Order: sequence, then C-alpha cells, then structure tokens
Amino acid sequence: MMKLESWYGDTSTFVWRGHHIVYKISKSDKPWLVLIHGFPTASYDWYKLWDSLSEHYSLVAMDMLGFGYSDKPNPFPYTIMQQADLVEDLVNQLEIAECHLLAHDYGDTVAQELIARFNQGNGLELKSACLLNGGIFPESHHPLPIQKMLMSPIGWILSKMLNQKKFEKSFGRIFGPDTLLTEEELVTYWRLVSRGNGHRIAHLIIRYMRERVQNRERWVGALQNFQKPLGLINGLVDPISGQVMVDRYREIITTENIWTMDRIGHYPQVEAPERVIEYYMEFLKGKED
Repeated sequence: MMKLESWYGDTSTFVWRGHHIVYKISKSDKPWLVLIHGFPTASYDWYKLWDSLSEHYSLVAMDMLGFGYSDKPNPFPYTIMQQADLVEDLVNQLEIAECHLLAHDYGDTVAQELIARFNQGNGLELKSACLLNGGIFPESHHPLPIQKMLMSPIGWILSKMLNQKKFEKSFGRIFGPDTLLTEEELVTYWRLVSRGNGHRIAHLIIRYMRERVQNRERWVGALQNFQKPLGLINGLVDPISGQVMVDRYREIITTENIWTMDRIGHYPQVEAPERVIEYYMEFLKGKED
C-alpha cells in the first residue's frame, strides 16, 4: 500500500476561512475531475485510482475540513453546506471552468449539494457526477452502532474514548469478505483519522447524518432533477449502503448507469480499484462533451 508520506509528499495548501486545507492536483490539458472523499478518511482514499484516472483527466482531491491532513478545528459547526462551499472555493481558485464529480460516502452528500446548486444555476459548472457507496437516501442508510452512538447526546464522550483498537474493530467491518484490510492498512487509516486529534471531533462531523434527513427533499431531488450524466458504482455487501441503497436508487432515481460488485464492501475504490476504473471509464465513454 502507499505510505501516507508518499501521497501527501506533493500536496498543496490553501487557506479557507482561516483554516489550512490540503489538496492534491494533477493538471494537464484533459478535462477536470474532482474527487470528494468520505467519512472518516480523506483524499488518500483515491490513491489506487489516481494514476489511472490521471491518464484521462486532470485531477483535484482535497482533505475536507476536519479530515486527513487539513485543519481539524474543535469546536466547529461542521456542515455539508460548508464543505460544499469549500469544494467550490478551491475549484474556483484553481480557475476550473467545468468539471466531473466522483464522490464517496460523506462526499456523496457534498456532491448532492453541489448538484442542487448546479440545478439552480448558481454553482459549479458540472459535466457529470458518479457516486460510490454512501447514504444517498436517509431511509435506506444503515449506520454502524458506533455512528449511532456518536450522533447521540453522549457522542462527545464516545469521541473522548475512541482509540485505535475501537476504530479498527468498527472500520474493519465495512469491507468485503475477500478484501478485508491488513493490519498495516488499518494502522495507516488510524494514523490518518487520528492526526491532529481528528478522532476527537467525530461526534461533530457525524451530524451530517441528521443533515441528510433535514435536507432529504433538496438532496434527493438534486439527483432526480440532474440533467447531466449520473452514475452509481456500488459494493453490494456494504452493511451501511449496499444492496438496499441500490434498490432504492433504482426505484426513485434511475435504472441506468449502475454498476454493482458482489462481495465488495463500503470502499470499492480501495477494495476493487481496477473494476471501479473500468466502470467509471464505461460510464463516461462518449460523455465528456
């Protein structure tokens, strides 16, 4: 696996509303693709796709506020709306005129807000959006017990008690039976999450699950009303957003541009990167214009 130091060795930083945000870029004359990571990890999630995607696209991926190597202020009212603002501001600072989106988990919700703004004519100029496993629909989202506890009134206590052993036990559960993380990988992800005491703000960031309920009409409607290519790539044995989420997507969004993987869990870009690349290229074939 790639070392954190290798991934972050050539990243850049910009200051957003007084906070330092780390981002990685691969710029060429190719169309732009913005990668939006999930909870509780960071842009590092994309390392297995980066080189292959960069053959076809200019890439940008950031660690959103509260994640990875970016600042993790505490206290702070972390919201999806703010993270969407952050993505917009970075894209605009890089003078990217239009872009594709590829998102995962928490990043799916950020992407839904970006799509809602695009639909209203006041956001980024989007060319397409493709979503990996995530809680796109509150009614088909099944959070882990630890996530439910973090969102409860005692969540702040759990954040104080969170340690490497507890993290590895919960995080390791969401991968497929044939693609479980090694001990080295679990340690690496713990380093990423706990950097800058990030594990102590889990109860603050996890509020996005409540935001999904509060903004369901806006964010589900964003997908229903999106007039650009929309894709879904999903690992079906994901206990959080697997088969049930795909079924709901087919029911109320579309039956087109859906790729599923048996025995793959919540992190398809980590568990089956070659297949994700294959499906993503198939999704965007002939759709770049």
